[in-house]
Amino acid sequence: MFGWIVRFLLISAGIVTGWFVAQDAAIFGVVRVMVALLLIAAIVAILAFWPSQWTINVNRFRKSR
Repeated sequence: MFGWIVRFLLISAGIVTGWFVAQDAAIFGVVRVMVALLLIAAIVAILAFWPSQWTINVNRFRKSR
C-alpha cells in the first residue's frame, strides 16, 4: 500500500518535472525528487489544515438549523 502511494507521487512528480526539464538532462532525477517532496509537503499541509476548516463548516451548518 505504501509502495503504491510512493509510486503515484513519483509518477506525478515525473510528469510535472517533464514539463520543465528534459528527461535526458542530468538533473532530471534531482528535480523529480524535489517536486515529489513539494507534493508530499502540499499533501501534508492539506491534511493538517483540512480538519479545522471542515469542522468550522460543520458547526456553521448545525447552528443554522
